[in-house]
Amino acid sequence: MSEFPTQARAVVIGGGIVGTSTAYHLAKLGWADTVVIERHKLTSGSTFHAAGLVGQLRSNANITQLLGHSVRLYTELERETGLATGWKMNGGLRLACTEARWTELKRQATTAKSFGLEMHLLSAREAQDLWPLMQVEDVVGAAYLPTDGQANPSDITQSLAKGARMGGVTIREDTEVTGIETRDGRVTAVLTSRGRIACEVAVNCAGQWARELGRMVGVNVPLVSVEHQYMVTEAIPGVPRTLPTLRDPDRLTYWKEEVGGLVMGGYEPNPIAWAVDGIPDGFNFQLLQPNWDHFQQIVELAMGRVPALETAGIKELIAGPESFTPDGNFILGEAPELRGFYVGAGFNAFGIASGGGAGKALAEWIAGNQPPYDLWPVDIRRFGRAQADVDWVRRRTLESYGKHYAMAWPNEEHASARPLRRSPLYDRLKAQGACFGEKLGWERPNWFAAAGETPEEIPTFGRPNWFEAVGREHRATREAVAVFDQSSFAKFLLVGRDAETALSWICANDVSRPPGTLTYTQMLNAKGGIECDLTVARLAADRYHITTGTGFATHDFDWINRNLPAGADAHLVDVTSAYAVLSLMGPRARDVLQKLTRDDVSNAGFPFARVRQLALAGAPVIALRITYVGELGWELHIPTEFAVGVYEAVMAAGAEFGIANAGYRAIETLRLEKGYRAWGSDIGPDHTPLEAGLGWAVKLKTAIPFLGREALEAQRGQRLKKLLATFTVDDPSVVLLGRETILRDGKPAGWLSSGGFGHTLGKPIGLGYVRDPAGLDPDAVRAGTYALEVAAERVPCTLHLDPLYDPKMVRVKA
Repeated sequence: MSEFPTQARAVVIGGGIVGTSTAYHLAKLGWADTVVIERHKLTSGSTFHAAGLVGQLRSNANITQLLGHSVRLYTELERETGLATGWKMNGGLRLACTEARWTELKRQATTAKSFGLEMHLLSAREAQDLWPLMQVEDVVGAAYLPTDGQANPSDITQSLAKGARMGGVTIREDTEVTGIETRDGRVTAVLTSRGRIACEVAVNCAGQWARELGRMVGVNVPLVSVEHQYMVTEAIPGVPRTLPTLRDPDRLTYWKEEVGGLVMGGYEPNPIAWAVDGIPDGFNFQLLQPNWDHFQQIVELAMGRVPALETAGIKELIAGPESFTPDGNFILGEAPELRGFYVGAGFNAFGIASGGGAGKALAEWIAGNQPPYDLWPVDIRRFGRAQADVDWVRRRTLESYGKHYAMAWPNEEHASARPLRRSPLYDRLKAQGACFGEKLGWERPNWFAAAGETPEEIPTFGRPNWFEAVGREHRATREAVAVFDQSSFAKFLLVGRDAETALSWICANDVSRPPGTLTYTQMLNAKGGIECDLTVARLAADRYHITTGTGFATHDFDWINRNLPAGADAHLVDVTSAYAVLSLMGPRARDVLQKLTRDDVSNAGFPFARVRQLALAGAPVIALRITYVGELGWELHIPTEFAVGVYEAVMAAGAEFGIANAGYRAIETLRLEKGYRAWGSDIGPDHTPLEAGLGWAVKLKTAIPFLGREALEAQRGQRLKKLLATFTVDDPSVVLLGRETILRDGKPAGWLSSGGFGHTLGKPIGLGYVRDPAGLDPDAVRAGTYALEVAAERVPCTLHLDPLYDPKMVRVKA
């Protein structure tokens, strides 16, 4: 073995499948001077005892694409390295044993079609033909993905390691990481038990040790260890080597073939946390003591599906810890706390399915200094202060584990570890019937129950129990006035003499206008993709108040901070907790507001897209005249200690105008009617403002340079490959949720990015991109004939490129 390396471009910490995959792909990108550090031996963490099922379909197109790369890599890897991987593309079956589950599968089949993934819906007997050992009397239907499969986790990891070495990567086993050096907020070296390695990048692929490794440098990696078990049988007559993998979510179990026998595991609803007080020293290539009593609930469900299990010989019950996250998605990306520190961890027992694609995406992120495509569902920046407490993380994670095979109901909320973050109005709103949802730890009113209604949500794929309540709030906003508690908004101050220059570079719209102006803007990456979607209020020459969505607090703060020009006197401060926010919206909003202040809030005195300090009911309020619901309105940013008083005054002043409380479900229905975009679904890093119909919010007519300008100038005037449109369905019983396939002239041409119901129009509404690699323009888009595929059924629809709702449609009630 050569000398221990003292310098590298990247140090990958962890020799499991994700670490070796990342190193393998870094080498492919020319980063041959990469070192992999493994505390014991390759695969000795959780990789060696993984079950090895490889499924591809997820609810997000890009994560499905990522998993598809795993399949392509595993198909070719053995040929490249000469080491067997155990990869078999034997297909994957998924069963439905209730009508609700069958609806879920049909919606997943539609999603698969949207994302270009082959998936077939089968009858119970057709499924049994593929999996003869199972009984199907209770099976309603099944789905089959022919390109799914299974692999040997240890073999794939060794093959990836060989491929990495072939590309020049150095791998050192039996080497502990003892520390990480940093300077000026960047990684400079990794310290190990065998010496120091100077480096530009450290990559935390340490599996269930990733949280502790992150803590060394103040980085939060919210994951915990949970016990997971599966059983391996002796050979069973009638089990072919080509048997597809099987997932039976109604019985909480999964299956695969192994050496003529079966592997069977599951996700019990009462999981057991492991290593609550820390992972024991020397825990390498170790399993846990099998817990037959706990596994018995899974065995009983499994025997009902595969009677042969009753008489099969049992080789062993494998019990091992795996790392899980609070939302069931893995964690990728550069940590917002430290430049050059990347994370690839928390794979929730599908690390083998994800390993190939996650390693590729992470390597490209490292080499390109930005994600290769929109990876928001797994981006480490989706977490924040709420996930800093490991006890909170564990409570939420155990709930997510227990729901691994539960129905994926639309709009379902988590129940554990709540309430955590509450606005000053929480108790008052709860007393008035608020049914709360949660985002990034914040309790937010989703809707309000009237007298006789219960403020609880009943999960369904049909029309939800809160439909009428949201309709009331929607109509109150359109016809009178409503108040929304949006205190969870993330709020930042950018201050300093160079604030204008710095923000002008980061923002696509013109924020150089004088104090008192308000700008809706995107922030773009170098490709022109939308990284942030927010409002910027100029309070003074050297001060901007920035507002963005609740869930994007960490992401947007990080994006702004990392793109401030070097040396600029511009400082970003998170002031989220300093201000509560009440959004007063509706045609009578001005009447209410004027009763509470001596300041002039007429249209002439307080025009649209302006910000002013108001003395409001005794409180100093930053008032932003803006709307996300398509009505006259203001966002009132109130110092937290004044929030309750202002709310009480607003409700009292609004009583004569029929003021109503309203929640986030109504915001969604209102914004869909107006065609307002939502970051994370309708817009994101893969979409430019021109594709999203937001070209009007970009300062291309000025000479002001901004990040992403060159990409937009190159795209301007060309036929676009996708264009965002709105779709309506005349049948009000159709439920649109997002990911339904858009059919243009009978052929798939994209999918809905979001969906819901417009209570003013009385119709289902969806937003989505019409896609054509040959290029599109508005006339070509309008010329098509459109339908949507909803749960495998074709539904006629109408395309719109203009907003559906105009305030003149509604007559104000006196």
